[in-house]
Amino acid sequence: MTRTPATAVRPVRLWRWRRNPLRRHSDVVEAWIVLASWLLVLVCGVLAGLLAAQASAASYAARLARVHPVTAVLTDPAVTSPSGSGYDDGRVWATVRWTDADGSVHTDRAKVAPGAPAGSSVTVWADRADRIVTSPVTGASADLQAALTGVLVGPAAGTAVWCAGRLVRGRLIRRRMAEWDEEWKQIGPRWGNLSGGRG
Repeated sequence: MTRTPATAVRPVRLWRWRRNPLRRHSDVVEAWIVLASWLLVLVCGVLAGLLAAQASAASYAARLARVHPVTAVLTDPAVTSPSGSGYDDGRVWATVRWTDADGSVHTDRAKVAPGAPAGSSVTVWADRADRIVTSPVTGASADLQAALTGVLVGPAAGTAVWCAGRLVRGRLIRRRMAEWDEEWKQIGPRWGNLSGGRG
């Protein structure tokens, strides 16, 4: 006895966009929701990424405008700390002194390279109140961090839009299943009668 090879069922591509007797209005709506979701994912992801990168770059520029570099002098040697935590950058705290353009002398503590002798010149960053602050992100580092912010925010925004589209599509599918259930309740008994009449 020879076996008949099973016929492979090929999926019909874009069937929701083609006229056919099985296509319902909800199928067309679902097709438009899928298309709109993917377009919004692309547009919102790119737009959110660009806006996040610009906001990040503006934030770095604003911080840079609030601080300024000063040349200070170590008042004491920068002694190497015996206990490193492994999380620091290898620099140590030391007292530095600098003079403003108006002649005011300021003293504060700043992180400097270890082992520097007293009297060494170091560049530190100060705010408008002449307090030592951490050095701002500038140049290529600022550009890179702004770009990375955009790269991270863009896909996250696109994913949020995609999830919203999936929720809308899921509600539509549940509604369609409920409609099919109601229609089957009406057609099912007649289908059984038709099958019984043929026997």
